[in-house]
Amino acid sequence: MDTRNEIRQFLTSRRARITPERAGLRREEVALLAGVSVDYYTRLERGNASGVSETVLEALARALQLDDTERTHLVDLARELRWSPDRRAMLAANGLRLATPTAAQDAAEAILARLTVRA
Repeated sequence: MDTRNEIRQFLTSRRARITPERAGLRREEVALLAGVSVDYYTRLERGNASGVSETVLEALARALQLDDTERTHLVDLARELRWSPDRRAMLAANGLRLATPTAAQDAAEAILARLTVRA
């Protein structure tokens, strides 16, 4: 399953299970509880979550009453979309690439090593 479909199914299923009657919340209610517009929440629920902020994800997690595992899963899905193959291709087309944490750390250490004054 691709990430967009997975985030769509995840948000939809979590919205559906809220309320004592288990009837679920409407999108408008989730948006209101999370402090975002209905249009924005609808876009997120349709899987268009690239670029969503951590603040919005936390607000959604509270509105949907997610536990720690579900919250982590939502954040991981959104992070995966941020660096989707489409986004990587766009960066490559512009002569850019993503630095892995290891590559970034190696580069930082190399810079610091050059700046270190030897006694």
